[in-house]
Amino acid sequence: MISSVGWALTVWYFRERGTDQSRAGVSARLRKSFERLGSTYIKLGQIVSGGDGLFPDELVGEFKLLRDRVPAESFASVRAIVETDLGRPLDAVFSSFAEEPLAAASIAQVHAARLVTGEDVVVKVQRPTVARRVRQDLRALAWLGPRMVGRIPVAALANPPALVELFAETIVEELDFRLEAENMLDVAAAMAKIGIRETVVPRPHPRLVTRRVLVMERLSGYNFDDAEGMHAAGIDTNALLRAGLISFLEGALVYGVFHGDLHGGNLFVMSDGRTALLDFGITGRLDQRKRQALLQLLVLGSTGDVRGQLAALRDLGAFPADTDLDAVVVDLGLDRPVKDPTLMSADELVGELRDLTKKLLEYGARAPKELMLFVKNMMFLDGATATLAPDLDILGEIAHVYLYFQAQYGDQIAQDLGLAAAPDLDLASVKASLGVGPEWGDSLTYAEVRERRELIRSRMQARQRRRR
Repeated sequence: MISSVGWALTVWYFRERGTDQSRAGVSARLRKSFERLGSTYIKLGQIVSGGDGLFPDELVGEFKLLRDRVPAESFASVRAIVETDLGRPLDAVFSSFAEEPLAAASIAQVHAARLVTGEDVVVKVQRPTVARRVRQDLRALAWLGPRMVGRIPVAALANPPALVELFAETIVEELDFRLEAENMLDVAAAMAKIGIRETVVPRPHPRLVTRRVLVMERLSGYNFDDAEGMHAAGIDTNALLRAGLISFLEGALVYGVFHGDLHGGNLFVMSDGRTALLDFGITGRLDQRKRQALLQLLVLGSTGDVRGQLAALRDLGAFPADTDLDAVVVDLGLDRPVKDPTLMSADELVGELRDLTKKLLEYGARAPKELMLFVKNMMFLDGATATLAPDLDILGEIAHVYLYFQAQYGDQIAQDLGLAAAPDLDLASVKASLGVGPEWGDSLTYAEVRERRELIRSRMQARQRRRR
């Protein structure tokens, strides 16, 4: 592992570093290295591929190729695993079973089939040697993670040991499809209690689930990025995104459970406009304390209570328990007006980021596992907006979602936060969190946000070229 990734980085360092092709070159080489290293690294790359906004675009784009470039196992291997785990010949359970998979991923592949009872299903089958390979690879990653701390400041903030721990927990759970079936049932149960009808979880077959085989209801629909197809079918993609965001937030904030790995390969849109969620190997779970802390973080982020947000981050594990939050507010300048990043020069932006990173590290800040999953999903929904609803009014949608939660869960929110009533939305604070000043109007489309991001990125790239 070290030699393969090291070679990719060495080639980048001596051939491409400092050129216009720097990021694209190292991203392509890392992707090829991960492909050679096999299942564990392909899975890690697939997780990175869902991190639009968290990782460089070039890296995300390359690692998205890992979703559909995994060679399939032979049908003989698939048949052997299914028959061994179910304890019956294939034709005793299925009247038909497609030899070619619908999809082949790093851990498993999925085949279309029909039960002898006539029900159309999909069958998820684990690769035969993946469990042994994963455990070997995790030992190497566990050695590498702690050695990254202190070497790269941003890597320290990202908390490499926690990333490895999170990855190890999730991938080991993914090796037991019985756990995935439980996750599906738990998320579906939470949605049923809430009354969510816009999001669908396929039903696992209760008697056809083993550690390596998962038989579930077959659903079909549009790829999540097929905006043209959905519009032609009369599907309102603005409403689709709103429903997806609300169902995700309700599961996390009300019941403490949510799909932990949203990306384009794990969901599609059915012809009636409902979103189907797939692949529940990674599922976020929040205990009562962390659920309330996440609720506090999001609610107080909409009201301008900076210290309250820091307290919530502390309770989630982002700061040590004894952190002086008042000092953090002052040191990070959180008590001052927010600076508009589009009005700052590239040197000023770099200086601000460097100073912020240094101060956060001095306070022992780190990214907690549950928050990383939550933020990654939010970044996916953010990126999906670019494709499905670029003219969506973000400020208006935030207000709509906030008012929805206030109407549906106002009393519970107040009780969880220890308040007499759920606080009102402060639009000025929302604007500040998006990096826009009070002079901005009450409408901000995603296209405008993207313009601002591109302006900042172009300034940073221009600064890099000047330094060369």
